[in-house]
Amino acid sequence: MNSLSSALHYLLIFSGVVSAVLVTLIVYGNALDSREDEEIYLNKREEAMMAGDQPALIRRMNRLARAITVVATITGVTLLASAGIWVYLGLFKS
Repeated sequence: MNSLSSALHYLLIFSGVVSAVLVTLIVYGNALDSREDEEIYLNKREEAMMAGDQPALIRRMNRLARAITVVATITGVTLLASAGIWVYLGLFKS
């Protein structure tokens, strides 16, 4: 049982680290999103000169959305595994 208890401890630490990474990615994504929402009304000539930033920003946000999905899935799996081990230890504690 001691090995399961230490496994639970390490799993909870790992879950905390991954959750911190997830929060950081979400905050960064919100910062990028606020930049995307800014609208500048330009004529056709100015738009052609300045429009290069917007597609790059959208590509970066799409990659970030995929990364957030993966990290959120890892966080959920580790939390479910932690809960499973915790319940197992609670039920079969001798």
